[in-house]
Amino acid sequence: MNECISVFDMLKIGVGPSSSHTLGPWRGAERFLKELRSEGIFEMVTRVKVDLYGSLSLTGKGHATDLAVMLGLSGADPEYVPIDDIANIIDDINLNRHIFLGGLSYIPFDIATDIVFNKNFLPFHANGFMFTAYTDKGEYTSIFYSIGGGFVVKEERTVAQEKEKIKCAFPFPIDLADELLNYTIMENKQISEIVYENEKSIRSEEDIRRELMRVWNTMLECMYIGCHSEGTLPGGLNVRRRAFDMHKGLIGDAVYNDPQEWLQTIRKTEVKFRQILKWVSCFALAVNEVNAALGRVVTAPTNGSAGVIPAVLMYYMVIENHQADESHIKQFLMVAGEIGSIFKKGATISAAMGGCQAEIGVSSAMAAAALCEVMGGTPAQCLMAAEIAMEHHLGMTCDPIGGLVQIPCIERNTMGAIKAINAAELALETDPENAKVPLDKVVNTMWQTAQDMNNKYKETSEGGLAVTVNNADC
Repeated sequence: MNECISVFDMLKIGVGPSSSHTLGPWRGAERFLKELRSEGIFEMVTRVKVDLYGSLSLTGKGHATDLAVMLGLSGADPEYVPIDDIANIIDDINLNRHIFLGGLSYIPFDIATDIVFNKNFLPFHANGFMFTAYTDKGEYTSIFYSIGGGFVVKEERTVAQEKEKIKCAFPFPIDLADELLNYTIMENKQISEIVYENEKSIRSEEDIRRELMRVWNTMLECMYIGCHSEGTLPGGLNVRRRAFDMHKGLIGDAVYNDPQEWLQTIRKTEVKFRQILKWVSCFALAVNEVNAALGRVVTAPTNGSAGVIPAVLMYYMVIENHQADESHIKQFLMVAGEIGSIFKKGATISAAMGGCQAEIGVSSAMAAAALCEVMGGTPAQCLMAAEIAMEHHLGMTCDPIGGLVQIPCIERNTMGAIKAINAAELALETDPENAKVPLDKVVNTMWQTAQDMNNKYKETSEGGLAVTVNNADC
């Protein structure tokens, strides 16, 4: 049975700043609580300790990994917890040195001793973490690995094709881009139509529609919040938000009351080449500034690359096609999700395993293919667009300054979005019969590049800009 990954596995709603370092550990904490309950020892727990390893330890402070595990242990849900409540939960733990375990009972918890940062790496994956629960009868431990995009497994194998899999029986099982293309030819369908048939095998049509629109509305709200928030991002680098000023210069004195009116207002603005560049960059900046401030975003496929897909979809809706509606949104997101799943199955979407090519590169490929389809491209052209986008991100390192998802991460989303639009346009003007590099070859190359890349360029903040530029320079 093929590996089954839903669109909603690739496009998760959560809290920033990182899917692998924040959302993953958060979900791991939730799973640990379930284990305690299934073992029948939840009510017996008197203390919990968390050990972070590898990349989670080296950049965990900047990625709020420590906050994430506390929120997860407290029973907060990253999809629905009010953002304003997060600080209150953390402050209560800090001040009173206790944690409301699973939202049911208080136990002592001291952040200084109960969260341990271990620089050594566990086997199987760079993002390892272990929970230990203490009871009067002994200890219970559980190890997890956050493998990117909010995915959490108990054991991550070293060969990408043998990763722990989400099993199901899609009518059109897909591991490779060539398989996807063959289905579109045999069924005379677009990529989004093949994906829709797969999704219908596991949820109702109404559920698909509702959840896709919830994903989009979260993206839209995130862009809206980012464009209307000014000030300095948290973390100590003193990074000033730029989306606010850029947006103010673009929108002028226009009046609107909510994200939907805002979208319609943007459609009326000037759209010369420079303005288009600025708008796309503004959308991407807005999302990742919200992400950096522990706001709610959609992993696409990760939090660090969350701005690319919203920016490109927004570009299509407010600049390219003013008649774009819900059908185009669903179409775009389904194609994007499928392309992301192909990269996850054949390579990685974890910067701790593959550098930033695994995040910005994959998100750019996802957006390029999706844009290509809604602009009338054939399935072959869509796959070509994804290939072009990834080809020009190969080898990109992950070197966040201070371990924060800010520099150069936020700007990289703007570049990934622009490259996605460019890739889609190139593919639309090209006969796929003349293509020299198939998407599956690029996926394989990306994985080989990831394996060859030095660990200091894999989200450890031990190389690149993270070393040449330090906090004092900021």
